[in-house]
Amino acid sequence: MGFAQDADQAQSNSDLIWGLDHITQRQNAFDFVKRFENKLCVYSPTVSQMYSNYNIFFPEDMQKSMVVLPDPYAFHDTFNHIPEEAVQATGLHIVPGETINRSGLYIVISQNQKNVRSIPIPFKEGLRQILKRFQGNDPFLPVLVKGDLREFDSNMPCLHLHRLRMSALSNMSTLERQGIKNLISEKIMGIYREA
Repeated sequence: MGFAQDADQAQSNSDLIWGLDHITQRQNAFDFVKRFENKLCVYSPTVSQMYSNYNIFFPEDMQKSMVVLPDPYAFHDTFNHIPEEAVQATGLHIVPGETINRSGLYIVISQNQKNVRSIPIPFKEGLRQILKRFQGNDPFLPVLVKGDLREFDSNMPCLHLHRLRMSALSNMSTLERQGIKNLISEKIMGIYREA
C-alpha cells in the first residue's frame, strides 16, 4: 500500500488528521511532535482504536494539517474496542525547555484559575511525581488524541497528554489490559530515559 492509499485511510478517520490552523510556529511544532513519533500511543475515539506504531506526515497539499498514519502491516500494534470514556484529559503538557530558556523537556500542569501561574517541572522529576501518584490499579498511561499538539504561551509547541484508564477497559481480558499497560509504560519510560 502506497502513501496515497495510506492517506486515504487517514482521510476516512478524521481523528488522524489534526488541523494546525491555531499553530503560528508550524515548523517548531512539526519538529517537536516528530520527537514523539511512536513514543506515545495515539487514540482515535471514532473507531475506538489506539495505535502504537505510526508515522506523522505534514502533506504539502494539506498545508495546515498533520496526518497520523498507522502502520497497516503492524496489526498487533493497533488496539481495538477502547471506549472513549477510557481516555481522559490530564491537564499535563510536555514543553520544550526552550520555552523557558532551558534545555530538555519540561512538564507543565494547567491551572484552572487564570491568575495562577504554572511552574514548569523538569520532565524526569515531574514524571516521577506523577507515577508515584498513580499506582496500582490506576497507573499513569499517557496517550495522545487529536488536538493535543498545541502552542504554549510564547508560541512554542507543547503536547497535552491524555491518559488511558485501565478501570474503563472492563470489556478486555486481564492479559489484554496487561499488554496495553506494559506497552504504554515502556514507551513513557523510553521518553524518560532520553529526556
